[in-house]
Amino acid sequence: MLARDIHDRLLARARALGLQGDGDEQLLDALLDREVPLPPPTEADCRRYFDQHPQLFRSGELVEADHILFAVTDRGPPAALRQRAQQVLEQALAAPERFAELAREFSNCPSAQAGGSLGQIARRDVVPEFWQAVATFAGGGVLPGLVESRYGLHVVRVRRRIEGRSVPYEQARPRIAAWLEERNLRQALREYALDLMPETGPDHPH
Repeated sequence: MLARDIHDRLLARARALGLQGDGDEQLLDALLDREVPLPPPTEADCRRYFDQHPQLFRSGELVEADHILFAVTDRGPPAALRQRAQQVLEQALAAPERFAELAREFSNCPSAQAGGSLGQIARRDVVPEFWQAVATFAGGGVLPGLVESRYGLHVVRVRRRIEGRSVPYEQARPRIAAWLEERNLRQALREYALDLMPETGPDHPH
C-alpha cells in the first residue's frame, strides 16, 4: 500500500516531468520506468527467501483469523489513520477478549458484524501481504504489530491454523519472484518519494 501523501507526491512528479498516461496507474508506471529502474530478483534472492520462510510455502494450509480493518480513504490523513489503528491494536493486545467488540466498533470491513471473523482462510483468499503476516506468526493470538496491505491497516488475531504440506522450491519460485519484485517496488517508490520532499532545518524553515 502506498500512503496517500506518497501516492500524490509521485503523481505530481510524473506530471511535472511531462509524462503521459491514461489514469494514475499508467502515470506511476511511466515514472517508474524513467526514474526508478529495478532489476528483477535474482535466483539467489528467491532461494534465500524460500529457505528463510518455509512456513509460507505450504499447500492446503488454513488459518482461522479475525481482523479489524482501517481502510485508507481520501477523507483522512494517513498519519491519523495509523495512530487510531495503533491505539486499537494496543487495546486488543491488552484485552484480547474484547477483540470482537473492538471489531464491531472500529472495523471498516463487513466482517465487523461478525466480530471481525474471517473464518478459515487459505492463501488464495487474501492478499499476499496479509497471508504472509498470519502464516509467519508463531502460535496464536493478536499479532503484535499492524499488518499493512493495499486495503489499509489491519489489527489481526490468529485463532487456529491447520498445517498443509510443503511445496517444492521450483513450484514456489514464480510466486516468490513476484512478491519480491512487488516489495522492492514499494520500497523504491517510498524512498524516491521521500527524496522529493523539501529539506528542512535551520536553513530550510517549514
